[in-house]
Order: sequence, then C-alpha cells, then structure tokens
Amino acid sequence: MMDRTDRHFRYFMRQITRRTLLYTEMVTSPAIIHGDRKRLLGYSPEEKPLVLQVGGDNPTELAECAKIAENMGYDEINLNVGCPSSRVQDGNFGACLMAQPEKVANCVKAMIDAVTIPVTVKHRIGIDDLDSYEYMANFVRIISEAGCHHFTVHARKAWLKGLSPKENRTVPPLRYHDIHRLKQEFPHLFIEINGGFINLSQVKEQLQFVDAVMIGRAAYDNPYLFATVDSEIYGEKDTPPTRHQVAEAMLPYIDFWVSKGLKLNKITRHILQLFSGQPGSRIWKQILTEKSCILGAGAEVVREALEKIHEAGNRKLSISYNCYIKKINN
Repeated sequence: MMDRTDRHFRYFMRQITRRTLLYTEMVTSPAIIHGDRKRLLGYSPEEKPLVLQVGGDNPTELAECAKIAENMGYDEINLNVGCPSSRVQDGNFGACLMAQPEKVANCVKAMIDAVTIPVTVKHRIGIDDLDSYEYMANFVRIISEAGCHHFTVHARKAWLKGLSPKENRTVPPLRYHDIHRLKQEFPHLFIEINGGFINLSQVKEQLQFVDAVMIGRAAYDNPYLFATVDSEIYGEKDTPPTRHQVAEAMLPYIDFWVSKGLKLNKITRHILQLFSGQPGSRIWKQILTEKSCILGAGAEVVREALEKIHEAGNRKLSISYNCYIKKINN
C-alpha cells in the first residue's frame, strides 16, 4: 500500500470506520531515524488506533524506530517481512528476510526490549522455493520465541525473482488453509490473515479460523465497504455514515490542510472511489480529478462534486418512478 495509506487516506477512512486498525505505509528504518519525521510519521489523533509499519534488518536501528513510534503515540509497530519489491530486496528487508528467520528474531527481540507497545510481524507464507508449510511454521516458531505474539500472514508466497510486486499480488495461488493450520498449531498466537479479500462475507468466514483479517487493495478501491464493519464485526450500535456524510466530514479537514499550502489533490486522490458503483460516480471522479489540481482549489470542489452526485441520484429516482408509473398505466 505504498503511496496509498498516507495520513490523508487514513483520516478519510476514519470517517467510515472508527474501530478498524489502520496501518501506515511501510517506512524504512533509516528514513525514520534520519528523515523528516513530521512528514513521514505525522498523523492526526483521529486516525488512532494506528500502527507504524517499518522495514529494516538492523536490530539497533529498529529498536530506535520502535522507541520513536512509542514516543509519538503509535499504538503498535509492525515489521514488514512481506514486501517483495526489488528496491526492498536491495536493502535486505521485506520478504527476503523470510530466508533469515534468526535475523528477524533478533530484530524483533531488540524492538520488544525497547518498548511497551506491541511489536508485530507481517510476512508471506513463503518465498521462492522456501514455500512449504513446515518452513513457514518454523519461521513463526523462531520469531515467537523471540517474544512476538502477533503475526499477519499474506496467503501468497512471493517470487523474489521473475515477478513484479503487482504480479506477486495475483500470480502465486492463495493458500488460506496453510494459515488456518498455523492458527490450529499455534493457538496461543494471534494469527491474522491477508490476501484477496474484497467483502465482509469473506471476512466473517475467515474469522471462524483466524483471529483477524487484513484488507489492503480493496480498502482503497472500495473504501465504503468498511461502512458496516463497526456494527457487523465490532457490534457497535451506531448507524453507519452515508457516503455523503463521509464526504461532508472531510470538508473542515480539507480547509485546514489547504490553508497550510497543501494541494487539494493530495487529499482528493484518496476519495475518488467513495461513490464507486453509485449514480454520479463518474462525474464525482471527473470533477475531483480535473479541478483539484488547480492552484488555490479547496473544499468548494468537493461541494460541487457532491451537488452533482445529488443531482444524479435525483435523476435516477425520477427515471425509476416514471418507469413504474408507465408500468402501472399499461
């Protein structure tokens, strides 16, 4: 989810779901230590609960990152051992670390010893030819003995050579049963499953076998699917917000950031899919795309797009009503 789950997207998602755990983009340990922390790690309080996802292979650096995360108020820090990109491999972090479980264990132990917030690991079911269930189970065993109790497992193996990161999200087959078996054999660990989930029916089915479900791309492509998560999964009694209410809740946030000099499209690019599948979705995306890049554009662009959505909805109601009257008259 690089270049997607930034602070603006996360704030937007918080207008849809209050309970879902949100993650940052993966940030490398050198960037956290030496980079612009305000830009890389800054967040709004409304985004919590929030996890900082970090990439790295140096225990000392990762321990420092964990301290920084805790001091900044993050609720959890997650070590990414699942990203298969060549850039990540060149830095010896991400999925390639699955071939080095002892190194990962050392990193995790250093982080756990440094902080009181949870330290978790996100990984694949395997990489290249190290893809048997037994290999993954041993990887989890070694890391858990270092003190980690929460594992998020992507249900596809990663081919580090020959497949792009995009292909690694679709080509290797999903093996949910391996993760279900992992939970059965390690009942004391918190096992979360990731990979290929696009609706809440699938989530509910998986929760019969594991402790949690992570949704990645589908959250970006269809964010409103989370509208009923708080009620259906967490048992909240509040009525889910409508799409219009979600968009309207973003207006003060947009005003604030635009007043700080941020270009509007840095925020609106994340909300293009809010009305996906709804009347007026096309004009919503068109207006936001074309007008958000104009210098000085602000919340008025979103208001205009909302008005067009409202008009499109009224037209659909009118057409449906007229068809109904015609049918009755016939």
